[in-house]
Amino acid sequence: MIRVVKIGGNVIDDSLALERFCKDFASLDGPRVLVHGGGALGSRMQERLGIEPVRIEGRRVTDAETLQVVTMVYAGWCNKKIASLLQAEGCPAAGFSGCDGNIICAARRAPLEIGGKAVDFGYVGDVGKDSVNTRVLLGLISMGLVPVLSPINHDGCGNLLNTNADTVASAVASALGAELTVCFEKPGVLRDVSDSGSVIPALDPVSYRALKEEGRIADGMVPKLDNAFRSLREGTVRVTIKQASDLLDPGAGTVISL
Repeated sequence: MIRVVKIGGNVIDDSLALERFCKDFASLDGPRVLVHGGGALGSRMQERLGIEPVRIEGRRVTDAETLQVVTMVYAGWCNKKIASLLQAEGCPAAGFSGCDGNIICAARRAPLEIGGKAVDFGYVGDVGKDSVNTRVLLGLISMGLVPVLSPINHDGCGNLLNTNADTVASAVASALGAELTVCFEKPGVLRDVSDSGSVIPALDPVSYRALKEEGRIADGMVPKLDNAFRSLREGTVRVTIKQASDLLDPGAGTVISL
């Protein structure tokens, strides 16, 4: 079975954590795909350039200037740094964005109504399992390569689009009928965000709705979990959310189920 692993931007921003993760990822057996974010570095680069990062309900608003910055950071430095670290561990990594080989063709997100107002997220691409070119990905895997995907995609009309990396990972996993592991800086989904020991070992739609209503799950965790449940509905075999340092521990993190 193919394994899709997603690594978050806060881990990429920590050089030691990223090196450890890449070493662990390289030691995994079998076919695999790595999807990465880079939000922390992207936001910092925006601030250096005098551009104020804007997020709404955990998702980045991407205007034309922001698109240029995140493309440089995600598809450039982050993607190639990760590929180079994996190569150093003997992993045959090959870095791509969605426009390379037409791996992922996204649709620009239409304005959404949030809080009674229409919100335009700008150059943001929505993707699903049908957006993923499995022929190319499976071809790369059959060649012995390990695809490393940045969350920069395209619309097929010459425009780049920024997509939430969790969304990309979920779409890729469901398209490939794979197992999905979402790695970030926390040990799993927490009942209390200030207590790292409050990991919820398993989460289904009923308990998810209840925890959202209680305000225990909010902000950036909401789109992460929405993507996880959608991925399972569309063909992903299993979803686990865990700390990057626990990648090789099969009992760590939160298992998401329907």
